[in-house]
Amino acid sequence: MESLLRDLKAGTVSVGEVMEALRDLPYEDLGFAKVDSHRDLRRGFPEVVLCLGKTAPRIVEIVRHMSRNHNLVLATRASAPIAKRLKDALKGTQVVYHEAAKIIAVGKPPVPRRGAVLVVTAGTSDIPVAEEAAVTSELMGSKVTRLYDVGVAGVHRVLDRRDLLRKAKVIVVVAGMEGALPSVVAGLVDVPVIAVPTSVGYGASFDGMAALLGMMNSCAPGVAVVNIDNGFGAGYLASMMNR
Repeated sequence: MESLLRDLKAGTVSVGEVMEALRDLPYEDLGFAKVDSHRDLRRGFPEVVLCLGKTAPRIVEIVRHMSRNHNLVLATRASAPIAKRLKDALKGTQVVYHEAAKIIAVGKPPVPRRGAVLVVTAGTSDIPVAEEAAVTSELMGSKVTRLYDVGVAGVHRVLDRRDLLRKAKVIVVVAGMEGALPSVVAGLVDVPVIAVPTSVGYGASFDGMAALLGMMNSCAPGVAVVNIDNGFGAGYLASMMNR
């Protein structure tokens, strides 16, 4: 780092060359975790902490170190007790728990300014995954509108909101059961549709596999599919498209 700064001051390297070098600086090794503190330089957003499978003390330690370098740190698939642990451990730092999305935001989130992301669900049982997508996009700076419970069992409900669909820059469609809604939506608009299969459904839905395969076999062009229940991945991708 010192060498780069000296070269920059001497004029032997450009600002662009320094930024390129900074993209590959070493991570921070905590022993049990290797925190990628420069991911925002490469990807435009910091590393996100997945809480599943991690103990509360380790989540706190990871977030504590990350918050030293970033204005905002996200922890996904988090519980209310984890949020309380973070609030107790990070006194003076804003910690907000988005219960429906199971996302913790540590630090100051941006004011949503960019474009228009629309998050649509087939049914109300899909809302938890949809909220994960919506909150992720909002915390990444996107303006998000929600349109819930407009599945194909009553297709007139989504057809009645074609005006809203056509105002969006990116649409995230969350559906379980047979997963038909993304194809319907994609057939009505000229913007990217991100399809999110959920594990909602009866036995033959195979915990979301039926919806996943149905979405991957969509006959409507312009549909991208993320993994089952991956609201975070859909929200992240939508925000990248919305830049």
